[in-house]
Amino acid sequence: MLPPHASRLASTSAQRLQARTYAISVKPPVKYLGKPEPRVYGTKKSFLYNHYIRILQSSTNSPLIFLEHKDFSVPRLIQLRKEIANASDRATKSQMAMSPVPIAPEVTEPPSLKVMRTTIFGVALRDYAPLDKAVTEQIASMVKGGFAILSLPTLNPPQLNAILRALDRTVPPKKPLSKEEIAQKKAEADADPVTPGRRPKRQRPTMTPELKVVGALIEGRVLTSPAVQDVSKLPTLDTLRAQIVGLLSSPATQLAAVLSEASGGKLHRTLEGFKRSLEEGQSAAVPPP
Repeated sequence: MLPPHASRLASTSAQRLQARTYAISVKPPVKYLGKPEPRVYGTKKSFLYNHYIRILQSSTNSPLIFLEHKDFSVPRLIQLRKEIANASDRATKSQMAMSPVPIAPEVTEPPSLKVMRTTIFGVALRDYAPLDKAVTEQIASMVKGGFAILSLPTLNPPQLNAILRALDRTVPPKKPLSKEEIAQKKAEADADPVTPGRRPKRQRPTMTPELKVVGALIEGRVLTSPAVQDVSKLPTLDTLRAQIVGLLSSPATQLAAVLSEASGGKLHRTLEGFKRSLEEGQSAAVPPP
Protein backbone atom coordinates (compact mmCIF):
# COMPACT_ATOMS: atom_id res chain seq x y z
CA MET A 1 0.00 0.00 0.00
CA LEU A 2 1.12 3.56 -0.66
CA PRO A 3 2.02 5.82 2.27
CA PRO A 4 -0.72 8.22 3.45
CA HIS A 5 0.98 11.31 2.04
CA ALA A 6 1.50 9.62 -1.35
CA SER A 7 -2.14 8.58 -1.53
CA ARG A 8 -3.21 12.15 -0.72
CA LEU A 9 -0.97 13.54 -3.47
CA ALA A 10 -2.34 11.00 -5.93
CA SER A 11 -5.94 11.85 -5.07
CA THR A 12 -5.19 15.60 -5.35
CA SER A 13 -3.61 15.10 -8.78
CA ALA A 14 -6.58 13.02 -9.91
CA GLN A 15 -8.98 15.73 -8.77
CA ARG A 16 -7.03 18.35 -10.68
CA LEU A 17 -7.12 16.26 -13.82
CA GLN A 18 -10.84 15.68 -13.45
CA ALA A 19 -11.46 19.38 -12.84
CA ARG A 20 -9.75 20.37 -16.09
CA THR A 21 -12.25 21.42 -18.72
CA TYR A 22 -12.10 22.32 -22.39
CA ALA A 23 -15.37 24.22 -22.52
CA ILE A 24 -15.54 27.39 -24.62
CA SER A 25 -16.64 30.46 -22.70
CA VAL A 26 -18.10 33.47 -24.53
CA LYS A 27 -19.02 35.37 -21.37
CA PRO A 28 -17.81 38.97 -20.88
CA PRO A 29 -14.30 39.24 -19.44
CA VAL A 30 -13.88 39.50 -15.69
CA LYS A 31 -12.54 42.86 -14.50
CA TYR A 32 -9.86 42.61 -11.82
CA LEU A 33 -8.89 45.41 -9.47
CA GLY A 34 -5.57 46.95 -10.31
CA LYS A 35 -5.46 45.45 -13.82
CA PRO A 36 -5.32 47.83 -16.80
CA GLU A 37 -8.28 47.98 -19.16
CA PRO A 38 -8.33 46.71 -21.84
CA ARG A 39 -6.11 43.80 -20.88
CA VAL A 40 -2.80 43.41 -22.69
CA TYR A 41 -1.85 39.85 -23.68
CA GLY A 42 1.50 38.38 -24.53
CA THR A 43 2.87 37.78 -28.00
CA LYS A 44 1.78 34.13 -28.23
CA LYS A 45 -1.77 34.74 -27.06
CA SER A 46 -2.12 37.78 -29.33
CA PHE A 47 -0.91 35.74 -32.31
CA LEU A 48 -3.39 32.94 -31.60
CA TYR A 49 -6.21 35.44 -31.10
CA ASN A 50 -5.58 37.13 -34.47
CA HIS A 51 -5.15 33.73 -36.12
CA TYR A 52 -8.52 32.52 -34.80
CA ILE A 53 -10.20 35.75 -35.95
CA ARG A 54 -8.87 35.12 -39.48
CA ILE A 55 -10.23 31.57 -39.36
CA LEU A 56 -13.69 32.87 -38.44
CA GLN A 57 -13.49 35.48 -41.20
CA SER A 58 -12.74 32.77 -43.76
CA SER A 59 -16.03 30.99 -42.88
CA THR A 60 -17.90 33.18 -45.42
CA ASN A 61 -16.26 31.17 -48.23
CA SER A 62 -14.54 28.26 -46.47
CA PRO A 63 -16.68 25.88 -44.39
CA LEU A 64 -15.44 25.23 -40.86
CA ILE A 65 -16.05 21.74 -39.47
CA PHE A 66 -15.92 21.51 -35.66
CA LEU A 67 -14.29 18.37 -34.26
CA GLU A 68 -13.94 17.04 -30.73
CA HIS A 69 -10.80 14.98 -30.12
CA LYS A 70 -9.36 13.01 -27.24
CA ASP A 71 -6.11 11.14 -26.51
CA PHE A 72 -4.36 12.13 -29.74
CA SER A 73 -0.59 11.84 -30.00
CA VAL A 74 1.49 13.88 -32.42
CA PRO A 75 2.18 10.96 -34.82
CA ARG A 76 -1.51 10.07 -34.98
CA LEU A 77 -2.37 13.71 -35.63
CA ILE A 78 0.15 13.85 -38.49
CA GLN A 79 -1.31 10.66 -39.94
CA LEU A 80 -4.82 12.10 -39.69
CA ARG A 81 -3.77 15.22 -41.63
CA LYS A 82 -2.28 13.03 -44.36
CA GLU A 83 -5.47 10.98 -44.64
CA ILE A 84 -7.54 14.17 -44.95
CA ALA A 85 -5.29 15.50 -47.73
CA ASN A 86 -5.37 12.16 -49.60
CA ALA A 87 -9.17 11.94 -49.37
CA SER A 88 -9.49 15.50 -50.71
CA ASP A 89 -7.19 14.75 -53.66
CA ARG A 90 -9.08 11.56 -54.53
CA ALA A 91 -12.42 13.37 -54.47
CA THR A 92 -11.09 16.15 -56.73
CA LYS A 93 -9.64 13.69 -59.25
CA SER A 94 -12.87 11.67 -59.26
CA GLN A 95 -14.94 14.78 -60.05
CA MET A 96 -12.59 15.72 -62.88
CA ALA A 97 -12.78 12.20 -64.34
CA MET A 98 -16.59 12.06 -64.19
CA SER A 99 -17.13 15.50 -65.71
CA PRO A 100 -18.27 15.38 -69.38
CA VAL A 101 -16.37 18.60 -70.05
CA PRO A 102 -12.61 18.75 -69.43
CA ILE A 103 -11.96 20.71 -66.24
CA ALA A 104 -8.66 22.42 -65.58
CA PRO A 105 -7.38 21.66 -62.08
CA GLU A 106 -7.83 24.64 -59.77
CA VAL A 107 -5.01 25.76 -57.55
CA THR A 108 -6.61 25.90 -54.09
CA GLU A 109 -5.37 25.48 -50.59
CA PRO A 110 -5.70 21.95 -49.19
CA PRO A 111 -7.94 21.25 -46.19
CA SER A 112 -6.38 22.37 -42.94
CA LEU A 113 -6.82 20.73 -39.52
CA LYS A 114 -5.93 22.95 -36.55
CA VAL A 115 -6.03 22.06 -32.86
CA MET A 116 -7.51 25.05 -31.02
CA ARG A 117 -6.94 26.63 -27.61
CA THR A 118 -10.49 26.79 -26.32
CA THR A 119 -9.95 29.72 -23.94
CA ILE A 120 -8.49 32.00 -26.62
CA PHE A 121 -10.93 30.77 -29.26
CA GLY A 122 -13.80 31.67 -26.92
CA VAL A 123 -12.49 35.25 -26.73
CA ALA A 124 -12.14 35.44 -30.52
CA LEU A 125 -15.60 33.96 -30.98
CA ARG A 126 -17.09 36.52 -28.58
CA ASP A 127 -15.36 39.44 -30.32
CA TYR A 128 -16.19 38.35 -33.87
CA ALA A 129 -18.85 40.91 -34.81
CA PRO A 130 -20.62 39.18 -37.77
CA LEU A 131 -21.86 36.41 -35.43
CA ASP A 132 -24.56 37.35 -32.96
CA LYS A 133 -24.71 36.19 -29.36
CA ALA A 134 -27.10 33.29 -30.02
CA VAL A 135 -24.80 31.83 -32.70
CA THR A 136 -21.68 32.14 -30.56
CA GLU A 137 -23.40 30.45 -27.62
CA GLN A 138 -24.59 27.66 -29.91
CA ILE A 139 -21.04 27.04 -31.14
CA ALA A 140 -19.64 27.17 -27.59
CA SER A 141 -22.16 24.61 -26.34
CA MET A 142 -21.02 22.04 -28.92
CA VAL A 143 -17.56 21.50 -27.46
CA LYS A 144 -17.05 19.40 -24.32
CA GLY A 145 -13.51 18.08 -24.87
CA GLY A 146 -10.47 18.82 -27.00
CA PHE A 147 -11.34 21.12 -29.87
CA ALA A 148 -10.13 21.19 -33.48
CA ILE A 149 -11.32 22.94 -36.65
CA LEU A 150 -11.16 21.50 -40.15
CA SER A 151 -11.11 24.29 -42.75
CA LEU A 152 -12.14 23.41 -46.30
CA PRO A 153 -11.19 25.59 -49.31
CA THR A 154 -14.75 25.68 -50.71
CA LEU A 155 -18.13 24.09 -50.09
CA ASN A 156 -17.78 20.87 -52.08
CA PRO A 157 -20.15 18.18 -50.74
CA PRO A 158 -18.42 15.18 -52.42
CA GLN A 159 -15.09 16.36 -51.03
CA LEU A 160 -16.65 16.79 -47.58
CA ASN A 161 -18.18 13.31 -47.79
CA ALA A 162 -14.82 11.78 -48.73
CA ILE A 163 -13.10 13.53 -45.81
CA LEU A 164 -15.76 12.43 -43.31
CA ARG A 165 -15.41 8.82 -44.47
CA ALA A 166 -11.63 9.12 -44.14
CA LEU A 167 -12.05 10.36 -40.56
CA ASP A 168 -14.31 7.42 -39.67
CA ARG A 169 -11.84 5.01 -41.26
CA THR A 170 -8.74 6.49 -39.64
CA VAL A 171 -10.26 6.99 -36.19
CA PRO A 172 -13.04 4.41 -35.74
CA PRO A 173 -15.51 4.92 -32.89
CA LYS A 174 -14.26 3.62 -29.57
CA LYS A 175 -16.12 0.61 -28.26
CA PRO A 176 -17.48 0.99 -24.71
CA LEU A 177 -15.91 -1.18 -22.02
CA SER A 178 -17.85 -4.16 -20.75
CA LYS A 179 -18.62 -4.67 -17.08
CA GLU A 180 -15.92 -7.35 -16.83
CA GLU A 181 -13.27 -5.04 -18.29
CA ILE A 182 -14.28 -2.20 -15.95
CA ALA A 183 -14.10 -4.53 -12.95
CA GLN A 184 -10.69 -5.83 -14.07
CA LYS A 185 -9.27 -2.31 -14.42
CA LYS A 186 -10.58 -1.34 -11.02
CA ALA A 187 -9.07 -4.46 -9.43
CA GLU A 188 -5.69 -3.72 -11.06
CA ALA A 189 -5.77 -0.14 -9.76
CA ASP A 190 -6.65 -1.22 -6.19
CA ALA A 191 -4.18 -4.12 -6.06
CA ASP A 192 -1.07 -3.91 -3.88
CA PRO A 193 2.27 -3.36 -5.67
CA VAL A 194 4.42 -6.39 -6.42
CA THR A 195 7.33 -4.99 -4.43
CA PRO A 196 6.01 -3.20 -1.32
CA GLY A 197 7.96 -0.12 -0.24
CA ARG A 198 9.35 0.49 -3.72
CA ARG A 199 7.96 2.97 -6.19
CA PRO A 200 6.12 1.09 -8.95
CA LYS A 201 7.55 1.34 -12.42
CA ARG A 202 5.89 4.03 -14.42
CA GLN A 203 4.10 2.69 -17.46
CA ARG A 204 3.04 4.83 -20.36
CA PRO A 205 -0.70 4.38 -20.92
CA THR A 206 -1.93 3.15 -24.26
CA MET A 207 -3.83 6.02 -25.87
CA THR A 208 -6.82 5.19 -28.04
CA PRO A 209 -7.70 8.38 -29.92
CA GLU A 210 -11.29 9.46 -30.34
CA LEU A 211 -12.69 11.92 -32.88
CA LYS A 212 -16.20 13.04 -33.75
CA VAL A 213 -17.87 15.81 -35.71
CA VAL A 214 -19.89 18.09 -33.42
CA GLY A 215 -21.01 20.76 -35.91
CA ALA A 216 -19.98 23.24 -38.58
CA LEU A 217 -20.09 26.91 -39.51
CA ILE A 218 -20.98 27.31 -43.19
CA GLU A 219 -21.72 30.73 -44.69
CA GLY A 220 -22.62 32.17 -41.30
CA ARG A 221 -25.00 29.34 -40.40
CA VAL A 222 -24.34 26.88 -37.58
CA LEU A 223 -25.05 23.24 -38.43
CA THR A 224 -25.28 20.27 -36.10
CA SER A 225 -23.50 16.99 -36.72
CA PRO A 226 -26.48 15.29 -38.51
CA ALA A 227 -26.89 18.39 -40.70
CA VAL A 228 -23.22 18.17 -41.70
CA GLN A 229 -23.79 14.57 -42.82
CA ASP A 230 -26.82 15.69 -44.86
CA VAL A 231 -24.79 18.45 -46.56
CA SER A 232 -22.04 15.96 -47.47
CA LYS A 233 -24.57 13.86 -49.42
CA LEU A 234 -25.65 16.73 -51.68
CA PRO A 235 -24.40 16.98 -55.28
CA THR A 236 -21.99 19.67 -56.39
CA LEU A 237 -23.12 23.20 -57.19
CA ASP A 238 -22.60 22.66 -60.94
CA THR A 239 -24.81 19.55 -60.83
CA LEU A 240 -27.55 21.45 -59.00
CA ARG A 241 -27.40 24.23 -61.58
CA ALA A 242 -27.70 21.71 -64.41
CA GLN A 243 -30.72 20.12 -62.71
CA ILE A 244 -32.41 23.52 -62.29
CA VAL A 245 -31.78 24.41 -65.94
CA GLY A 246 -33.23 21.05 -66.96
CA LEU A 247 -36.36 21.61 -64.89
CA LEU A 248 -36.87 25.11 -66.29
CA SER A 249 -36.31 24.08 -69.90
CA SER A 250 -38.45 20.92 -69.71
CA PRO A 251 -41.86 22.61 -70.41
CA ALA A 252 -40.44 24.52 -73.36
CA THR A 253 -38.93 21.33 -74.75
CA GLN A 254 -42.23 19.47 -74.45
CA LEU A 255 -44.10 22.34 -76.16
CA ALA A 256 -41.60 22.39 -78.99
CA ALA A 257 -41.99 18.63 -79.42
CA VAL A 258 -45.80 18.95 -79.59
CA LEU A 259 -45.60 21.77 -82.14
CA SER A 260 -43.16 19.82 -84.27
CA GLU A 261 -45.47 16.80 -84.23
CA ALA A 262 -48.42 19.05 -85.08
CA SER A 263 -46.79 20.54 -88.16
CA GLY A 264 -48.42 20.03 -91.60
CA GLY A 265 -51.33 17.55 -91.82
CA LYS A 266 -50.92 16.42 -88.18
CA LEU A 267 -52.15 19.78 -86.83
CA HIS A 268 -55.83 18.94 -87.32
CA ARG A 269 -55.53 15.53 -85.68
CA THR A 270 -53.57 16.99 -82.74
CA LEU A 271 -56.18 19.68 -82.11
CA GLU A 272 -58.97 17.12 -82.37
CA GLY A 273 -57.19 14.95 -79.84
CA PHE A 274 -56.83 17.86 -77.42
CA LYS A 275 -60.54 18.74 -77.88
CA ARG A 276 -61.63 15.15 -77.25
CA SER A 277 -59.48 14.87 -74.09
CA LEU A 278 -60.93 18.12 -72.74
CA GLU A 279 -64.50 17.00 -73.40
CA GLU A 280 -63.89 13.66 -71.70
CA GLY A 281 -62.39 15.43 -68.70
CA GLN A 282 -65.35 17.78 -68.39
CA SER A 283 -67.87 14.95 -68.65
CA ALA A 284 -66.07 12.98 -65.99
CA ALA A 285 -65.97 16.01 -63.68
CA VAL A 286 -69.77 16.65 -63.91
CA PRO A 287 -71.63 14.34 -61.43
CA PRO A 288 -74.61 12.32 -62.78
CA PRO A 289 -78.13 13.71 -61.98
